Amino acid sequence: MNQHPRVSVIIPVYNGDRFLGEAIESVLSQTYQDYEIIVVDDGSTDGTSEVVASLGDKIRYFHQENQGSAVARNLGIHQAKGELIAFLDADDFWLLPEKLAQQVSLFDQQPNLAIVQTGWRIVDELRNQIIDVEPWHKVPELTLESWLRYKPIKTSGLLVTKNSLEKAGGFDRELRQSHDVDLVLRLALMGCEATWWPRVAVGYRRYGGNTTRNAKTQADCVVRVLDKFFAHQDLPQSIRAMESSVRYHTLVWLAWYHYDKGLYADMADFLNRSWEYTPYYRMETIADWVGCFKKFSVQNGQSWDIGFLTDLPDWQNLISKTVVD
Repeated sequence: MNQHPRVSVIIPVYNGDRFLGEAIESVLSQTYQDYEIIVVDDGSTDGTSEVVASLGDKIRYFHQENQGSAVARNLGIHQAKGELIAFLDADDFWLLPEKLAQQVSLFDQQPNLAIVQTGWRIVDELRNQIIDVEPWHKVPELTLESWLRYKPIKTSGLLVTKNSLEKAGGFDRELRQSHDVDLVLRLALMGCEATWWPRVAVGYRRYGGNTTRNAKTQADCVVRVLDKFFAHQDLPQSIRAMESSVRYHTLVWLAWYHYDKGLYADMADFLNRSWEYTPYYRMETIADWVGCFKKFSVQNGQSWDIGFLTDLPDWQNLISKTVVD
């Protein structure tokens, strides 16, 4: 094993033996070989340790009591020997063997860089393609404003300098989800420069076992991330002025997220909460909700049926209250 690798690949895992081998193999197949793999087992009770033991000497294995992926990633950062840190979730995989090589090359070309992000492919659990996500078309520059407005973040596509991660204090251990968004916003607020490697380089599995399926936790953490961010006293005025817009669009996204999970009462609750921040008149707001739901469905490779939405009793009750008010 290289004692001084340039890149450390951190893979947090909790009861992930089903897909972990595939994730690790996607790293081992990289054309760029100056790396180490750090697997942090977050208290698994399955065959995770056996999978790691079967896959060679480039892997350093650490075990901790179950504390969540943020704590697991922080342990990986602390143990990392590389100056650049890549993250890979245990149920994701890298699609392109040149991913690391091309990202490292961007750091060589632009010494001030702190973050390089890629696109990703949403797949089902059998790796069948659902849709490719290429955010750089809409978000060509990764600035504090664009990170905040669009949140084009996929942890498994990130390559970040260890120095910047340490200065930011790593991931927030109190956030069970959305700690990647929180971290990137803090890095951007510190002035860390970021760019795209504009390729779909990550396979992101969408299936019943993803942690993001816990909708309530997801929603709570997303709101807490925004609360934390806007509590900063040193925000530029231009960013401070975005707060209502960002909160409105986040609540509408959370409404769609719960709609997508079949949690229609929660959907209506988040839409109702978005009234506080909407920049539109009432009927314009309702039209915007519908347009956003369609957009989010298409972006995630989901079918869209406006009739299904408008026939929902929770939707109809919300709209009827709106008209009366």
